[in-house]
Amino acid sequence: MTDSDISGAGAPDSQPAPRTSPGQVAQQPTPASSTSFDFNRPTIINLLYLSSAVLGVTGLIGLVLAYVWKGEPHADWETSHYAYLIRTFWLGLIGVGVGLLLAIVLIGFVIWLAVGVLVVVRCVLSLVNAQKQQPMPNPDTWLA
Repeated sequence: MTDSDISGAGAPDSQPAPRTSPGQVAQQPTPASSTSFDFNRPTIINLLYLSSAVLGVTGLIGLVLAYVWKGEPHADWETSHYAYLIRTFWLGLIGVGVGLLLAIVLIGFVIWLAVGVLVVVRCVLSLVNAQKQQPMPNPDTWLA
C-alpha cells in the first residue's frame, strides 16, 4: 500500500486529508448555522448587562441602547426582548437599592445575592431566545 492509498487520494469522491503536524488533530469544517453566535441587538444588551457585574457602567449603556433600539425599526421578535431587558435593568436597580437600605440589618446581602441571580437568569433566558431569534414568552413578568 502506498501513502496515496491510505489517505484516499486515489478515490474519485474523497478529498485529500488536511496536513497536520504530529500533535495536531485535523478539524473538519462545520456548518456555520449550527455553531455561530449571532451578535444581534438583544444579545449585545444582554452581554452588557452581564458584564456590568465586573465593569459597572455597562449596564447603564445597555439600558440606553435598549431604549434607543426599541424606537428604531427592528424584527418583530426583538420587541419583546427590549421590554424584557428594560424591565430587567430596573428590577436589578431597585433590588440593589433595597439591598443597600437593608444592608444595615444584614438582610441586604441576601437580597443582593437573590437579585444578582435573578438578573443573570433573566439575561441567560433572553440570550437563548435571542440566539434562536424567538420572542420572549412573557416580557412583562418581574420574575424569570
